[in-house]
Amino acid sequence: MSSRGFAEYPSHTRVALPALSPTMEMGTIINWEKKVGDQVSEGDLLCEIETDKATMGFETPEEGYLARIFIEAGTKDIPIGRLLCIIVENQEDVAKFADFSEEADSKAEDPQVAAPPPTPAPAPAAPVSAPAPTLAKPVSGDRPFASPAAKRLAAEKGVDLFSIKSGSGMDGMITSRDVENAKAPAAAAAAFSAGPLLSGFPLGDGAFTDAETSNIRKIIAKRLQQSKHEIPHYYLTVECNMDSIVKLRSEINKTYEKEGIKLSVNDFIIKATALASKRVPQCNSAWMDSFIREYHSCDVSVAVDTGNGLITPIVTNVESKGLAEISETVKELAARAKAGKLQPNEFQGGTITVSNLGMFGINQFTAIINPPQACILAVGGTEKRVVVKDGAPAVSSVMRVTMSCDHRVVDGAVGAQWLQHFKKFLENPQSMLL
Repeated sequence: MSSRGFAEYPSHTRVALPALSPTMEMGTIINWEKKVGDQVSEGDLLCEIETDKATMGFETPEEGYLARIFIEAGTKDIPIGRLLCIIVENQEDVAKFADFSEEADSKAEDPQVAAPPPTPAPAPAAPVSAPAPTLAKPVSGDRPFASPAAKRLAAEKGVDLFSIKSGSGMDGMITSRDVENAKAPAAAAAAFSAGPLLSGFPLGDGAFTDAETSNIRKIIAKRLQQSKHEIPHYYLTVECNMDSIVKLRSEINKTYEKEGIKLSVNDFIIKATALASKRVPQCNSAWMDSFIREYHSCDVSVAVDTGNGLITPIVTNVESKGLAEISETVKELAARAKAGKLQPNEFQGGTITVSNLGMFGINQFTAIINPPQACILAVGGTEKRVVVKDGAPAVSSVMRVTMSCDHRVVDGAVGAQWLQHFKKFLENPQSMLL
């Protein structure tokens, strides 16, 4: 650690870890694009940081020379505000920061460092009273005299209640505290020490692998758990006849093949989602605790599996976009999402979410709402089914969709109205072109 005072160091800029998303609490340095001594200009890519949403490039805030790096590449769980590096104005000043430390810098910023408060004298020990005489446990056949909570805890810990000679409760009743202080039998302890249990049996060596959780996975777990705990979900399912869309999609793709247009069923679903939201705007809303925010445009969050976690890039103003533009936008956003190159404004926000697992052979599922949004649409795959058409059996392409709704914002009848409009648009796709 350097003993030099702050005034001895030349003018410099301290660069700290910024909050690159509203929910970001920590970050991971993936790699440094610059090394100590390199000249940097404002806007240069300085390093790549993994946030709770994606891996993002962090740009140099000003020009100068990189004099010191404090956090090496690969370091995880760096709190926001932690000092990352030092940038100086002149190249000859780089060497002067070789022994510069975070601790010295923090002390230099506030030279009047308060001395630690004196350790308070320990309070006098309370006089030890003589233990009260223990009453004998009432005998109740072959059952131990214990509270219900103590019995449950003993079963979980494998403690034999008869091994506890006297309880600390009234009339010698065994309490949960007595069970906590008791030790499990050696045989049970040996079984538990053999390894993790699966279905009551110890696992052998090499029977499992522990994978370290990424920042993205931690935030996904936190947000989805919060969503299920706090949002009163309910679910509505409807079947859509997809014959018209399958036919129209084939015709469009064949007609515009030379122009490079290739629509997917999901493009029609995204468009129908936006148009249904314009008809029933209550579903295109967000719960904001003290009020409900109803959006005037529909920005559809599209769930994309990046391989490292789920992210929802946003197709904005879908109601005013054509199918070809929607298709191109979704492909471009999905590619950059999987490469971790999305900008914060491209995945933060959104007014309603579409999650499609049909390509994986899933015909129906329910999804967890993406707060503060009020609705998420879970889309299954299209499958051939025998249906009644014009009074006679016929084979049609049918798709199931299930909408999860926040009951604080959307009542059941309102959600049902939204699905009626959605179904109408899918079964009459020409109406989406008007």
